[in-house]
Amino acid sequence: MQPPPNSIANQRISTISAHLNPPHLQVHPPHLQMEEGLGSGFGRANCRAKGGSPGFKVAILGASGGIGQPLAMLMKMNPLVSVLHLYDVVNTPGVTADISHMDTAAVVRGFVGQQQLEDALTGMDLLIIPAGVPRKPGMTRDDLFNINAGIVRTLCEGIAKCCPKAIVNLISNPVNSTVPIAAEVFKKAGTYDPNRLLGVTMLDVVRANTFVAEVLGLDPRYVDVPVVGGHAGITILPLLSQQVKPSCSFTPKEVDYLTDRIQNGGTEVVEAKAGSGSATLSMAYAAVKFADACLRGLRGDAGIVECAYVASQVTELPFFASKVRLGRNGIEEIYPLGPLNEYERAGLEKAKKELAASIQKGISFIKN
Repeated sequence: MQPPPNSIANQRISTISAHLNPPHLQVHPPHLQMEEGLGSGFGRANCRAKGGSPGFKVAILGASGGIGQPLAMLMKMNPLVSVLHLYDVVNTPGVTADISHMDTAAVVRGFVGQQQLEDALTGMDLLIIPAGVPRKPGMTRDDLFNINAGIVRTLCEGIAKCCPKAIVNLISNPVNSTVPIAAEVFKKAGTYDPNRLLGVTMLDVVRANTFVAEVLGLDPRYVDVPVVGGHAGITILPLLSQQVKPSCSFTPKEVDYLTDRIQNGGTEVVEAKAGSGSATLSMAYAAVKFADACLRGLRGDAGIVECAYVASQVTELPFFASKVRLGRNGIEEIYPLGPLNEYERAGLEKAKKELAASIQKGISFIKN
């Protein structure tokens, strides 16, 4: 016996309605529910994209910001993503509605405000965190610390409670301090796994590849420059002597120019935008590139190697950015620095001194 046509129509409307406006985001006052058909006898279905392929569940925390919005769009395009949760303290319903119209397989759900954080986090495989205030002209990454440190702490407390096994990609600046903050929060909660916490320094690698390609007249897709240390100023150390695709050499003048530009790429964008923002689009691109590497690792792909800022024994510092191999459990292997030339050894000593202070600042924020 076939169900009546109006029953089929109601079911389809219910499914579409659930996709665009899940129950946790319903804001309809009672007197509008009948007018909009919300009280017409059918409930909202738990919608999944029809024909969507299996994949990973990813949440973006800070999805309404300058990095979060393009990051959400690019992650919606990733075929490895089956469910995409967008969380922020404001404006997520609009971003969610906009992104959800894209005809790709990932189902998009939006969450707004602290009261919906746990719903946003539950069941996630990968968390990408660009939440926080952006840099403005004249600001250093340390100027952001007091605001962003508190934001990261709150989000990580939620992660420890709701999805302690998820891989965490932390973008919120200053990364040199926020990754230690996250680690201390997870330690307090008894959920810390250093292999699942990664500070995203991919933008430094992306810039290095781009700037080196410009100097050499190459396609940047075929350039691979390791960038180690940290993610701010002189802590960013491009290992130009180890640039492996293709093998080449630089003059001392080129090394100075490239190192300085890679270290100050963020400031270059902040100044060019003249108060209207920071490096949001290139950061979103780099974040998606790194997130895709993490997802391929989770899938079991072999040979996934990227640079990231992680708990490390490569140097005497507790955290350091270097090449890591990614796999089903996050970090599978951390690679040593390899041979450094004299210029890079001097840069490493400068980087470690500043990095040590930033790490301690993050740890003290939680312990004190």
